[in-house]
This record gives sequence, C-alpha cells and structure tokens, in this order.
Amino acid sequence: MVIFSFVSCKKKSNKVIIKGEISNLETPYIIATHFSADSIVIDTIKTNPKGSFRYETKIDTLSTFALYFNDYQSSTVIFADKNDKISLHGDANLSDLIVVKGNEINEDLSTFKKENETLIQQRFEIINNYRSENNRNSGVLSDNQKIAKINSLNHELMQRAETFIQANPEKIASAILINEFFRDTENPQSLERVLGYLKGKALEWPPVSDLKIYIQELKESAEGAYMPYFQLTDINDKTIRSTDFTSKYLVMSFLSASGSESLETVQVLKKEFEKVNKDSVRFLSIYIDSDIYPITTIVNDSLPWIAVAEKRSWASDIVRSYHIPYVPYNILISPGGKIQIRNIPASQISSAIAKSGKSDS
Repeated sequence: MVIFSFVSCKKKSNKVIIKGEISNLETPYIIATHFSADSIVIDTIKTNPKGSFRYETKIDTLSTFALYFNDYQSSTVIFADKNDKISLHGDANLSDLIVVKGNEINEDLSTFKKENETLIQQRFEIINNYRSENNRNSGVLSDNQKIAKINSLNHELMQRAETFIQANPEKIASAILINEFFRDTENPQSLERVLGYLKGKALEWPPVSDLKIYIQELKESAEGAYMPYFQLTDINDKTIRSTDFTSKYLVMSFLSASGSESLETVQVLKKEFEKVNKDSVRFLSIYIDSDIYPITTIVNDSLPWIAVAEKRSWASDIVRSYHIPYVPYNILISPGGKIQIRNIPASQISSAIAKSGKSDS
C-alpha cells in the first residue's frame, strides 16, 4: 500500500503590513520612507478622518521605516522584517511616545518609552516650545534655561538607556538606543563603553559596525587629538590647508549664512578677534549651509579673517572629519596642532587662549 502525503506550502510574499491610528493629523496623509538596496523608497499613505491607515510594501530584510506627520513637523521610527504585521497608535503632536507593536524590537522600544514617558514628554514639549519661541525671537535668558533643561533631561534619559542596555545586552533594541542616545555624544569613551555591553544578535546588527567606525572618527577629532588635515578653498579661490596654521592658535567656526544663532555668533567672534594677539591667533570660518550657495552674506559679514563657503555643505570632508553635529560650532586648536576645546562658546575664546598662554609660560 502506498501512502501519499500532501503538505500545503504557502509561499511567503515578503510583504509587511503597517497599520494604525494617529490623532492630531493636520494632513490626510502620512509620508513613509525606507531603504531598499541602495535607494530610498518614499510612499504617501492616505488616512481617514480619524487618522486610521493601512500600508503594505515588500522588503527583503529587517528595515527601518520613518513615518512623517503633518508635512514633516513630527515623525516616528519603526522596525519591520518581511511578513511582519506592525501596528501603531499615538499622537502626532507627541510622536516620541507613539506606541509600536508587532515584533520584539518595536515592543522593547515601546516598553522603554512607557517606562520613561514623563521624561520623554517633558523633553518633547520643551523642544517644541523652544522652536516656536525662537520663531518669535524670545529672550536669550529664557532660551538658555530651556537648553539647560533639555540637556538635563537628555542626560537622565541617557542614564536610563544605559541601564536598559546593561540589562538587555542581546536585544537589538539596546543597539538602537545606543544609536539614539549616545551617537551624538562628544565623548567617544561613553559610546565605546555602552557598545561593550552588547552581545549576540545585538552585537551582530549591521549598524553596530558603523558605530564602531564612528567611534574611531570621534577619537580622531576629540579634545587632545591632533587636528585632522584639511584642504579648503576660500571665497577668493585661494587654497587653505591645515598646515597653514602651524604654531598658532586656530579658532575654527562652523556657521550658517542664514541662521540667526550663527549671525549672532559672528558678531561675538568679531569682538573676540579684537581681543587676541593677531600674531599668534588665527580665525577660520566655514559656512556649511545646505540650501544657499553661493553664500553672499559672507561678504556682508565683513569678516576680518579667512572664510570658506563649503559647496558640499554637510556632506563635506571637513564636517565629517571634525565631527560637526550642528551650527554654530566653534573649535579651538592649540599652537601644537591639538584640538584643545570643542564646542567652545564664542564669548570664551579670548579668555581661554589667555588662560592657556599663562599655563604654558
């Protein structure tokens, strides 16, 4: 007797489904992006009046999706693998607290959000208020207080993220939290420390390799490191090299031609420039606007020192090699060619040079 056994094999389609409901949507759509091979996929997801939506696409591997709300005013990130069914619910005005379910990574991250909901909400609201008040030219003291509060909340969230990572070293969510809370740190040792906690699949997650490379880049531009070599072209088409500043203090300022904070920084830099010894101190300003070139306001600023308009903006080599996270951003280089102070306030440059000169004598 011959027995035939038939097994039904339903072929998987690599389809991922993302659905949910988002409140406070001001537009009847959500923008979704993710990488496929070497290109970025951008889709528009229609929503109903209640903010409900359903989105289907095909992916080959674990992918990172960014969902943008209200014409890019806020966003959230989700992680999906092929054949996943992902759901999310929350408020577009509090996108940092949107709850995502559907696989271990999203649910681990949602758990972290829930456990730290108060801190995340405070940070989100202060950042939003800070941005809106800046548009109304709010007072400097109020801005400084808000920045201090944001930094305090970020520090506490970093500590809680590190506690989560230590307790969950094999979870991919831990690697994601490292990327979120520690990547932009000025201290490569802290990033190296938390990466050292990772084990198993978290350690094998591909972006972790990028973070390890990033640590080396941080070390090469950290305080105490020798200044990375650069070659630039100033606004007069003259070639400028890092070796041109040997045996002198160098103040490097990375600026925006349109940002109000950069414009204010330029005025402070001019005052500091008048206080220093021109024979032993050089200034160099590098404008890295992404949407304005050529930058005519460099001439209007009437800078009494070398100015460069970087055509490649944030993609330029010098931005990467000096690890510039935002503008305005000032770096003080010692006469010996070492990075002495990163992110030094413009108003403290002359006093820092004078203090350093006394300690050297």
